[in-house]
Amino acid sequence: MAGCSSTKSDGKKGAGGLELVSSGTLKTCTHLPYAPFQVKKNGKIVGFDVDLVDLVAKDLGIKQEIVNTPFEGIETGQDFTIRKCDLAAAGMTITPARDKVMDFSDPYFNATQALLTKKGKPYKKVEDLKGKKLGYQKATTGGIYAKDHGKGVELVEFEDLGLLLTAVKSGQVDAGINDNGVLFDYVKQNPDTAVNAEFNTGEHYGIGVRTGNDVLRKKINEVIKKAKSDGTYDRIYKKWFGTTPQS
Repeated sequence: MAGCSSTKSDGKKGAGGLELVSSGTLKTCTHLPYAPFQVKKNGKIVGFDVDLVDLVAKDLGIKQEIVNTPFEGIETGQDFTIRKCDLAAAGMTITPARDKVMDFSDPYFNATQALLTKKGKPYKKVEDLKGKKLGYQKATTGGIYAKDHGKGVELVEFEDLGLLLTAVKSGQVDAGINDNGVLFDYVKQNPDTAVNAEFNTGEHYGIGVRTGNDVLRKKINEVIKKAKSDGTYDRIYKKWFGTTPQS
């Protein structure tokens, strides 16, 4: 089966109706860094999302190729329009706005927003930062939450997570807001910082595909479902988070 279900970029569909941007390769759009979902270590991009998509690529008999691109291009659906990638795995929350410009897999990870500060700071909610600086990552649900709750707060936008985290650690901003998974991962390596609060936003991550690409979307769902039933998902989760997911 290896290779026979892929197509060239001329748009002709292969066996099973699967259409890929490049024959024999599953191209994944993501935005680095976003540890532990995707991050570059020792010259290689690794992470929770990377391992999950590798399962999809393996099932198709092909290899995953990761394309690092600005998150804005991913979440607006532009990267699918210009055929930059086949799917997007970027720790991306399923939202109504994003669902209009791409199709999502079934949810594969539960997330919520959280507040990162230097250790010992008193801020427990966004409103506590009135007159202070709160950093957020561009084009993210954390930014939306900050704007909705940050009356009187000076909001500072950052292009990527790495810049946001550095700004909190260096004191450039008083706090940063982002998804809880990445912030807890950061605190493990940076004990002078702390996650002071989590906000129950009830978010779910999904893997995005071009609108109408049901063959690939269904394949992703099938692989994730199998991984959850046979223990592979829990093993990958524990590898990156140090614990198994809460039921």
